[in-house]
Amino acid sequence: MGQDVIFTGGRVFRGLAGGFAEALAVRDGLVLAVGTEAEVRAAAPQARHVALEGRVAIPAFNEAHMHLLPYGLALAGVNLRAEEVRSLDEVLARIGRAAKEAPKGAWVLGRGYDHAELDIGRHPTAAELDRVSPDNPVFIVRTCGHMGVANTAAMRAAGVGHNTPDPEGGVVERKGGALTGLFQERAMRLIRDVIPEPDEATLVDAIERAGKHLASLGFASATDMNVGMTAGMAEVAAFRSAVAQGRSLMRMWNVLAGNPEGIALKAWEAGLRPMQGDDMLRWGAVKVFADGSAGGLTAAFFDPYLESAGGGTGVFTFPDDKIHALLKLFHEQGWQLDIHAIGDAAIEQVLVGMEMADSEAHPFLGRRHRIEHCGFLTPHQRKRMLARGILPVPQPAFMYEFGDLYIRNLGRARSEEAYPMRTWLEEGHHPAASSDCPVSSVDPFANLFTMLTRKTNRGTVLGPNQTLTAEQAIHCQTWCGAYTQFAEDRRGTLEPGMQADIAVLSRDIFGCDPELILRDTRADLTLRGGEVIFDRHGALAPC
Repeated sequence: MGQDVIFTGGRVFRGLAGGFAEALAVRDGLVLAVGTEAEVRAAAPQARHVALEGRVAIPAFNEAHMHLLPYGLALAGVNLRAEEVRSLDEVLARIGRAAKEAPKGAWVLGRGYDHAELDIGRHPTAAELDRVSPDNPVFIVRTCGHMGVANTAAMRAAGVGHNTPDPEGGVVERKGGALTGLFQERAMRLIRDVIPEPDEATLVDAIERAGKHLASLGFASATDMNVGMTAGMAEVAAFRSAVAQGRSLMRMWNVLAGNPEGIALKAWEAGLRPMQGDDMLRWGAVKVFADGSAGGLTAAFFDPYLESAGGGTGVFTFPDDKIHALLKLFHEQGWQLDIHAIGDAAIEQVLVGMEMADSEAHPFLGRRHRIEHCGFLTPHQRKRMLARGILPVPQPAFMYEFGDLYIRNLGRARSEEAYPMRTWLEEGHHPAASSDCPVSSVDPFANLFTMLTRKTNRGTVLGPNQTLTAEQAIHCQTWCGAYTQFAEDRRGTLEPGMQADIAVLSRDIFGCDPELILRDTRADLTLRGGEVIFDRHGALAPC
């Protein structure tokens, strides 16, 4: 940014420990001073001035669990999210329009439908998709990302027929012996493996597109949680190119796809190593899936889903011996483990594997291994996680978007105890609030609202004893995310010497009505290392 800048005229949230200050100064990409206005002006007497005018400056948000590149690609695809699409007719209309605009035979991809929110109360079928796209293969993915529906042309392209067996950890749905088009968990690879991979230019465009959107929401740091599942090793090259070209706006903590169909082993053979890179692109972790989603009835539980929802106990992605071997391998290679587990049975499977991998030669403490989502766990499991420094990386927004579906699938009692943010904080777990975008909206204000109220998008309050203060909620979306990425010494608070990753919000959210945070708050200015990456009103336009 060159010139020193000071922020005055509104509160500056330094962090959970530091509380509030009157003003802040930035120099050479770092926080120079924070304190009273007089102190800050004295530290930077020639600084350019930004008037907060009653707004608040906070550490920029850190999106600790999302899928940035797939989100960028999805922004150019067919949007089927429940905020806009609540009927089968609308699903088919959007897919039909896209098919008419596409060349004959080209794939039509959609993302974000929620069968529980559709008027039909079920997944669309292949036959229904065939009606609007008979000549183009179609694959639409449910909001959770753990299942999707293919039309007949897509299944034909994949060589899937009525005798195709279910792959390990996956389900190809049939009714009356006929394929419905629904593919769950690892069965989705049957379709995804035949979808043409985007070229590097398309991937870089997606990285830039997603980064710009996140910057407009107040983010300066993000993740791609499963690198390699769309275009293989080409995604590694695309992230490197995006950074080299100055088109990657976020500080990226990237996580390699560690399932056997992923790229973690190939990346290792190619020389990629833990913590390789810098603050703009660091390769830190490997992800393995243990189960699916609670909304989709594939998260693995000890106690079954309600009979009225379909029953069953969910889907384990791997048997114990296979997932435990993967955890041991990646732990001993030095990677942070970022393991997807939502149901208590899947969390148990993961914890047992982690405990088995913890050894004198390769100790767990200090490694900051993570259980992603970690939605429905027991007190004993929390205790074991704390003992080994295993971090939960939850998505409060799941409670907002899917809480009522949890009640329908699991009952009220289990839903009340899901994603226990206050308990995690009080026990010292450092929960990094995130969105899992594009599973849920990346909007940080929906996450804040949910942490403050525990309300679903239908107004149901689930677990009011787990609400947080605004200060705690911001802490979870900033410092805790930095902590999971070994970066809390550089960002996540606004103290002297920290990176000047700053978001100026349109209102002071501390103490205001949570409904205003959800409905009428936005980011006005976002800095990354003092550099403007979003400026709604031109407050720091070049002089």
